[in-house]
Amino acid sequence: MGSRSLSKAIIVFLVTIVSTLGLTMGKVDAKAMQDRATWLWDTTKIVENESGVLSFLESKQVNKLYLQINSEIASNDYKSFINKATSKGIKVYALDGSASWVSAEGYKMQDQLFDWLRTYNEDASATERFSGVHLDVEPYLNSGWISNQEKTVESYQALLTRAKGDSDQLQLPLEVDLPFWFDEISYKNQFGQGLLADWVIDQVESVSIMAYRDTAKAIINIVEHEINYAKKVNKSIVIGVETGASDEGNNITFYDDGEAYMNNQLAQVHKQYANKISFNGFAIHHVDSWMNMQP
Repeated sequence: MGSRSLSKAIIVFLVTIVSTLGLTMGKVDAKAMQDRATWLWDTTKIVENESGVLSFLESKQVNKLYLQINSEIASNDYKSFINKATSKGIKVYALDGSASWVSAEGYKMQDQLFDWLRTYNEDASATERFSGVHLDVEPYLNSGWISNQEKTVESYQALLTRAKGDSDQLQLPLEVDLPFWFDEISYKNQFGQGLLADWVIDQVESVSIMAYRDTAKAIINIVEHEINYAKKVNKSIVIGVETGASDEGNNITFYDDGEAYMNNQLAQVHKQYANKISFNGFAIHHVDSWMNMQP
């Protein structure tokens, strides 16, 4: 082989190696970009224990925090916390919502959230702003779910449609918590007809499925429909699990199992859905119980 041919062969070889490394790194980066999320309901902790909360989140490699909005906490406290979280690669989403939001007075509470968020983000610097909106509205906890489920479902859909418009105006992504069994609830109303889980997935950027079970097999089974549907419509699914004590049964939470067991089960779930583009990581419910979890 001549020197020119040899040089050409070496160049081709190097390009191949670099390309392969690039693809490999791309896969690593894509996996690293998956959500590792959690909920913080007791917002006073960002004031009373800011460094402790941030250290815990960092130690657990959390990259997204759903932070309950408490309007009694000063904006400067939010700014301080979010700025420090941003520096650690943690996105903070404004968390709010309750079953009462599907009632007649629900819009008032919804408007209060978005008005507060609009004012806050306009006054905050880039590293102090909320990165999105995360709603936890559980309409089945409203009395209307029993007395008139169809009407309550429709009110819930109207609420989310309105929230999507408000989020779009703020140029923020909208995410919601979703019970795994919404794929068993049908609707037929002004919003069309179909399965409620599919409709919700269509409306938002990402869904955190409350897949509250304590074995990989059970979790894999109850999220399968949502993972597959989200893949069809190019949406994102995050699988949420419980670490708090529960009186609903021993199979609901990892509370008694410990963190090592939980991580082992989640690794199995990850292996099952790693190749599904719609699967985008895990969310651990919630900061307080996770902090106190057995090893």
